[in-house]
Amino acid sequence: MNTISSEKTARTAIKDLARNLTLGVAAAALLAPFAVGNAAAAENGKFRLGVVTFLSGPAAGPFGIPSANAAKVIVDGLNKGELPAPYNTKGINGAEIELVMIDEAGGATKQVEEFRNLVQRQKVDAVVGYISSGDCLAIAPVAEELKALTVFYDCGTSRLFDENGKPEYVFRTGLDAAVDNIGAAKYLATAKPDATRIAGIQQNYAWGHDSWNDFTKALPHTLPNAKVVESQMPKVFQGQYGAEISALSVSRPDVVHSSFWGGDMEAFVLQANARGLLEDSVALLTTGESGIDRFKDQAPDGTIISARGPFGAFAPDNALNGWFTKAYSAAQNGTAPTYPATKMAHAILGLKHAADKAGGGDGSIPAPKAIADTFKGATFESVSGTANMARAGGHQNVQDIGYGTYRYDPATGKGVVENVVTFSGECVTPPDGTPSAEWIEAGFPGAKCD
Repeated sequence: MNTISSEKTARTAIKDLARNLTLGVAAAALLAPFAVGNAAAAENGKFRLGVVTFLSGPAAGPFGIPSANAAKVIVDGLNKGELPAPYNTKGINGAEIELVMIDEAGGATKQVEEFRNLVQRQKVDAVVGYISSGDCLAIAPVAEELKALTVFYDCGTSRLFDENGKPEYVFRTGLDAAVDNIGAAKYLATAKPDATRIAGIQQNYAWGHDSWNDFTKALPHTLPNAKVVESQMPKVFQGQYGAEISALSVSRPDVVHSSFWGGDMEAFVLQANARGLLEDSVALLTTGESGIDRFKDQAPDGTIISARGPFGAFAPDNALNGWFTKAYSAAQNGTAPTYPATKMAHAILGLKHAADKAGGGDGSIPAPKAIADTFKGATFESVSGTANMARAGGHQNVQDIGYGTYRYDPATGKGVVENVVTFSGECVTPPDGTPSAEWIEAGFPGAKCD
């Protein structure tokens, strides 16, 4: 395994990470032409698409900016009619798409205010966005109140539909966090069957708590001899984890599970590697693919990573993903799309599928209710393969999830994924109407696994 040999080197690496994250803020300025503040533009016959993701702060560099860049690439391609079938018709239902880009930074209260502004003042026809689970939980009831078509592309809390009854206007094209953590527990049974000491470090809010609960409830059914020896819950975006890493090291875990994402995830890996935690323990990172081109040799070979579904490096080799990867890489100086970018493209294609079907391709702007009716229960092709809106009454996507191990290739300067195991959506997704926690505790009854 590669390790950082000294604390001084670690501090340098962390400063480099901070500098890279700062570049994400600068990149946000490039998106300024797509932020439209004049509600009068809603009368121009274009399909106004609100896109919300982190354009500033520690989540911007690894998550928000790639997502925003992906939105621009996919919308440009759709407006020009350049995508492969079945998305080779221009725009959405024949209408040109106009992006309205909003920064997700600032917390749930601010995001509710921004969402109301998007819908009521800027008159967007649909909203695609949100990384933070806390933001999704706050936005969902407001979207239903305003009857605003809203597609959550990334946030994964299992509580999204459990707490919001039967949704009408809210959809999630990403996967439930329960899927991430059931998949993680199943992968350990394959890749680390002798692991007995499991520790975890999560962010102290809905996403972290839900992820850890789902993972630890799944473990007895996949690794019955494993026990949890330590759990740490630092605040979100804390950035420095010396005390937590020391506590984890003392517990001598075989595996350290983490649902950290964005800058928190990358900072933890750098610091844990520098302090020797990852010499004898394997990190299992449920969002780790987002750092595949940023880890370099700071993440040990053998680190277990996922992309929260068939996204990024785990996406299939199909015509749509081939087009998207080429177009995105050309726009980003050769950088391939990581999973946040792929998930944004995936969500917008799902929206186009539903809107085109609702409108019949006549160039009109279908009403939110019409789009919602065709989105519900839809099956659509995507950069991630075939998506199936088969849960939460037709509002939650079901797809496969893969896990593999990270390896840095010094010859190319890039990270690769090896030892991939894929679990079908029907193997790791609770049946419709069954709360995730109940299904996991019961041992995944009715799961259809190969």
